[in-house]
Amino acid sequence: MSENIWTEMQPVREWKRVDATLFNTEIVPLGRPAVLRGLVNHWPAVAAARESPQALGEFVRRYSKEQPIGVYHGEPNIRGRFFYGDELQGFNFTQQPMPLGELVTRLLQGMEGIQGPALYAGAVSVAEHLPDLQASHTLDLLESAIPRRASLWIGNRTRICAHFDESQNVICVIGGRRRYTLFSPEQARNLYFGPLDRSPAGTPVSLVDFAQPDYQRFPRFRTALEHAEVAELNPGDALYLPSHWVHHAESLDAFGLMMNFWWHIAPRQLLSPYFTLMHSLLTIRGLTPAERAAWRAIFDVYAFQPDSDPAQYLPEAARGVLDPLTSSQAQQLIAMLQESLERAKRNTAPPAR
Repeated sequence: MSENIWTEMQPVREWKRVDATLFNTEIVPLGRPAVLRGLVNHWPAVAAARESPQALGEFVRRYSKEQPIGVYHGEPNIRGRFFYGDELQGFNFTQQPMPLGELVTRLLQGMEGIQGPALYAGAVSVAEHLPDLQASHTLDLLESAIPRRASLWIGNRTRICAHFDESQNVICVIGGRRRYTLFSPEQARNLYFGPLDRSPAGTPVSLVDFAQPDYQRFPRFRTALEHAEVAELNPGDALYLPSHWVHHAESLDAFGLMMNFWWHIAPRQLLSPYFTLMHSLLTIRGLTPAERAAWRAIFDVYAFQPDSDPAQYLPEAARGVLDPLTSSQAQQLIAMLQESLERAKRNTAPPAR
């Protein structure tokens, strides 16, 4: 890899004139990211952005409510990279409440050339903060019955550390250019994720600074880069991200705005596997190698089912939770887990003084 890590990456496959049929029958089944060129060219916000940043700012202010949002504020020396503090303690930014319109004003003022603070607001609920925007800024690729969450992401030249989301995701660029560096879930080991229980992005983030990779500290990152893909998006473009694909996001201009749509394809009663990961730290990690290997084999049978249905040899009345999970069975499992966790909490509590 050269000093500029993006120059030698494989570009994400591009698609044009994407409609719901093409998206659902050809793109999604591939299970890979896809650039959807010009998908939201027709959005009024994109038209405003093409006029000027000021026109886009006025458009956002016109639709936004007065209730404050949480805005990340970082000093100029973080160079837009929202990350941990020293020794991974705390963070290198603060969070300040302010109305969306005020953030827009500060971003436009920051375009005057003086290097100011890094400003960023993410996952701003469109339904809550810009409800009148929804009717004219829709994602027409999904069936209307599929629940989805629309969020706004706005800031100046910011860098969001590589992380993954559990949901399916379509990212729609409204204003400013954006670059996404993508890795399949198989590269997680080579990306050096930070703490599981304390992250600036909700889920764990890569500790590697993509602008200045430290290959001595993170040598396997070179392997990850060999499998990386890059997508550079302009206003009107979109990016489809399957769940769990790791993405490093950069806003390349002084005023960037995008809207994304998250949705799940799993049944509503299923809980996040992230709970299972955290639970495994209590139950599996400390076992002997032989015990861990045994549990891996058992998980393969009951959770991942690589070959067949483990309940196929059981009478139908005896299958219980091995049948497709219903809401009622999910509640029973939750109650059982709650009881076991409460019991474990009592058994592991430190003795009273």
